[in-house]
Amino acid sequence: MKKLALYLVLSLASLTAWAQQGGKYQLSSHILDITQGVPASGVTVQLEKQDVTTLEWKIIDEKTTDENGRIKDFLPVTSGNNNGNYRLRFMVDEYFKQEQTESFYPYIEVVFRIQDDKHYHVPITLSPYGHSTYRGS
Repeated sequence: MKKLALYLVLSLASLTAWAQQGGKYQLSSHILDITQGVPASGVTVQLEKQDVTTLEWKIIDEKTTDENGRIKDFLPVTSGNNNGNYRLRFMVDEYFKQEQTESFYPYIEVVFRIQDDKHYHVPITLSPYGHSTYRGS
């Protein structure tokens, strides 16, 4: 019980320090449904990081796009670095079902590398039978 209490105190201290630094994040994303010309809201997006030794992927976060099709808060900026290979998995099947649209893609994966402390924005443009991505700002 004492270890759990100590862990919670340390976690809270880290979170407080991080919030005081402005609560910055290194990674964001955005989905635009180009068939309708609107943001794709309510899409689940998983963030995975590749282990440098085993090359296996591990889910490190999962979020849902907001009403503007955005996720602004992946990868908190901390005292360490976030360098490595990452994969965003956009779970678009349910989105298309809600739109009553048949789609070729159950999900879309985008693999990219972070090599510095700059901000990375990884958006996708989406249609039922195609998608595109790029490194945004």
